[in-house]
Amino acid sequence: MAATNVAMSAGIATSFSGLRKMDSMPGSLQQAMAVELKGPAKVQRRRMSRGQRVRVAGVRSMAPELVEMEPASQGSQLLVPRQKYCESIYTPIRRKTRTVNIGGVTVGSEHPIRVQTMTTTDTKDVQSTVEQVMRVADRGCDIVRITVQGRREADACYDIKNTLVQKGYNIPLVADIHFAPPIAMKVAECFDKIRINPGNFADRRAQFEKLEYTEADYQDELQHIEEVFTPLVEKCKKYGRAMRIGTNHGSLSDRIMSYYGDSPRGMVESAFEFARICRKHDYHNFVFSMKASNPVVMVQAYRLLVSEMYLNDWDYPLHLGVTEAGEGEDGRMKSAIGIGALLQDGLGDTIRVSLTEAPEEEIDPCTKLANLGMKISAEQKGVAEFQEKHRRYFDFQRRTGQLPLQKEGELVDYRNVLHRDGSVLMSVTLDQLKNPETLYRNLATKLIIGMPYKDLATVDTILLNKLPAVGDKASRLAVKRLTDVGIGVLTPLTEQLANPLPHAMALATLDEIFSGAHKELPAGTRLAVTLRGDEPEERLEMLKDLDLIMLLQYLPEGDEKASRVHASRRLFEYLQTNELNFPVIHHLRFPANTDRDDLVIKAGSEAGAMLVDGLGDGVLLEAADLDFEFLRNTSFGMLQGCRMRNTKTEYVSCPSCGRTLFDLQDVSAEIREKTDHLPGVSIAIMGCIVNGPGEMADADFGYVGGAPGKIDLYVGKEVVRRGIAMEKATNELISLIKEHGRWVDPEPTEN
Repeated sequence: MAATNVAMSAGIATSFSGLRKMDSMPGSLQQAMAVELKGPAKVQRRRMSRGQRVRVAGVRSMAPELVEMEPASQGSQLLVPRQKYCESIYTPIRRKTRTVNIGGVTVGSEHPIRVQTMTTTDTKDVQSTVEQVMRVADRGCDIVRITVQGRREADACYDIKNTLVQKGYNIPLVADIHFAPPIAMKVAECFDKIRINPGNFADRRAQFEKLEYTEADYQDELQHIEEVFTPLVEKCKKYGRAMRIGTNHGSLSDRIMSYYGDSPRGMVESAFEFARICRKHDYHNFVFSMKASNPVVMVQAYRLLVSEMYLNDWDYPLHLGVTEAGEGEDGRMKSAIGIGALLQDGLGDTIRVSLTEAPEEEIDPCTKLANLGMKISAEQKGVAEFQEKHRRYFDFQRRTGQLPLQKEGELVDYRNVLHRDGSVLMSVTLDQLKNPETLYRNLATKLIIGMPYKDLATVDTILLNKLPAVGDKASRLAVKRLTDVGIGVLTPLTEQLANPLPHAMALATLDEIFSGAHKELPAGTRLAVTLRGDEPEERLEMLKDLDLIMLLQYLPEGDEKASRVHASRRLFEYLQTNELNFPVIHHLRFPANTDRDDLVIKAGSEAGAMLVDGLGDGVLLEAADLDFEFLRNTSFGMLQGCRMRNTKTEYVSCPSCGRTLFDLQDVSAEIREKTDHLPGVSIAIMGCIVNGPGEMADADFGYVGGAPGKIDLYVGKEVVRRGIAMEKATNELISLIKEHGRWVDPEPTEN
């Protein structure tokens, strides 16, 4: 396998030269290698060995070419090419992109990362829309998007633009277009940018039907798209307007899903169909986006998009966003994971944090992420070059560390100190031990007559940086009750040697291992190691001789040598190359006075960036002056956002816009209040269904505005109840959840 991304890109140029002649499908060929296509264009299914060169023939009339392929994961029959998706996998270097001009605001790698939001007012209400645009502009927003669904809204856009200019606001305005090419044509004379959704601009709303196409059928569909889309391209070119070709995972057309699957690859191909038409007419003032409500899918789609642009020698900027992220810390965490993971690799030129909150509330977290991305690329802190052979860029393949096993003669059960779906560790102080019942509640244990018991979202292991004195029997009893129910206790090696605590796991540094200090521990003591990740390999060699219960990867905040993400990648590459299957916990410690949003965004964009790649087994967040419950919820929220451990109800809620048919924030709050005790259940709360039920992505149940004052309820992507009066809709949703056996009554609140 190629050693680095640089080596990979060098090998691609010749391997993919023929694919680019056709210029009609992504080079990844992810699903084409594994599924048989209908009609005359087919690919045979067959077992292939790692690194085998295979002949790709007959796919969309493509000329036969030899392509260097490899299994998507160990033992997988699905083959993908070796290809790069960023400038460097060991140093954050901003990807070079062209400049796109949006009403005087320039977007691209030579410019700051721009901040965006979207209005939630009725576009026909000119005064309210203008006031909202001014508020977000005053908060530092660079670009504002406004939904334009019909002629009356398009007419209002002229008044909105004129009024803003009269008031001294020249902020660029973007028209959000779905299913309405004529409206896009009209508003292009007024607004600075047009956002089109390739899934519904020329195609009908998806019915989730499996369609079969001959090559001729497919080419007819492409010709139809070109006929519908070309007039808008020509008009944008004439008026100097920009465009966003914005694919949404949930609104792919039946045609795309039938041919490419409901997949990141389908998202990329959907956008490329429109981009090729732009290029055919020598129009290049556009950006791409690949949004999904699932950060894992979103990251994969953007990477695949960029890898295709590398192969084509394209340099269009990226608009980043996790759609339907939700509200509060959960919404910010999802956005930080998805957007932050891409910023860590120098990807992204303009961003939006989509929250189910007022648009002005999006600006601050969005600005924090933009500043973080600029800082990462400016500092370019990475690690020394290394060979990366194991991380999967385009498909999720989790590296799962070996969970602790019980050893003969042990008096406590260590099997539950880590969780198979991702672990949460928390730092506990001596003062907290003095109030055991409060501590147990903070750890999210169940209490029965004051005694703690583990629950679904209980912290798995606590870190005691200081141990209670041997004579402090009350504190030691509080700890013993935790170990009795399977909660692990981790403490620094020096503490365990100086003030031994029965059954505590000792946390050693590599220097302490090198000195042999760990050998002074009592026989049978479980051992963990903390390290940076960028140590010389000869230093890491010591790990091979150790029996470890876990590794903690910790890089001090503000470290001048390396970035946490790139040091983590290097560590995981070393572990996997040497078949060391220790669980790895991402340990982040934040300085005093850290803002809550800053912590969420930093943790999500660093630890989340690793977990979204399947690299890591848990998280430990420390911030001395932030409350314990916030840190615990943030930790579990990160695991759930990375599609690991589900400990609470998952909400997919859109951020509202002028199409929304009810008060999204109030309704979301009502639904959450009544359903937030259903871990493993996913509920979509959508203001309208403009993008089709697929926009709800992975949701089990959907609450969707169908008409003013009326709600449609969905199970998966299928509508099962229509036209329910709003005042009854929440109870009807609960009834639907019960019918499908997913409801449990909430536990009584303790007095």
